[in-house]
Amino acid sequence: MFLLNSIFTDPERAERLLSIAQSSLYPMIEGAIQYTIPLTLISFVLGLILAILTALGRLSSIKIFTIIARVYVSLIRGTPLLVQLFIIFYGLPTLDITIDPFIAAIIGFSLNVGAYASEIIRAAILSIPKGQWEAGYSIGMTYAQALKRIILPQAARVSIPPLSNSFISLIKDTSLASLILVTEMFRRAQEIAATNYEFLLLYTEAALLYWIMCTILSIVQGRIEAKLDRYVSR
Repeated sequence: MFLLNSIFTDPERAERLLSIAQSSLYPMIEGAIQYTIPLTLISFVLGLILAILTALGRLSSIKIFTIIARVYVSLIRGTPLLVQLFIIFYGLPTLDITIDPFIAAIIGFSLNVGAYASEIIRAAILSIPKGQWEAGYSIGMTYAQALKRIILPQAARVSIPPLSNSFISLIKDTSLASLILVTEMFRRAQEIAATNYEFLLLYTEAALLYWIMCTILSIVQGRIEAKLDRYVSR
């Protein structure tokens, strides 16, 4: 409210704020293109691979795989993402393991996505009727073949909506990478705000950019789901 009042009552301040907003827009977009978006994409792809392996481990009849998968999911889901990032970036150097900030962020986010997405994929696999497995076995397929050709394609259609939500959430979560020195979009906003002290303006501008990206992705998600619905209904 104070910011709005000062804009309407002080033309010089309004002009200054507009100038700051304009000059900061490019660096923040640059941070999004260079770090936020690549960090999101790489972490999500790696996390998805890890999630599939973890889900299969949870469903495996081999006990050691099940135990490892359960412990991994429990550890990641039971601890804050920020703590995980701090352990990887600030904690491991005490063991003489130093990791680049961007790589540390990828590791942290991938592990996080893997744990949460594994539960989505596991539930999707379990939602497929057992008759689908039996149909595969009846035509001579092995477990791996039935899984690859019959079960996973059907599970993918079920899991796409919640996985899309996870992807959108990951974009917002990447702002935590600023705390381990990754110069992504929010880190750029922090650096600019530290020079002119217009924290409210710049953090609001960053929030709007996140909102725009998430809105675009939500629209894309809606269209993908609509296409899947039409495909399934055929």
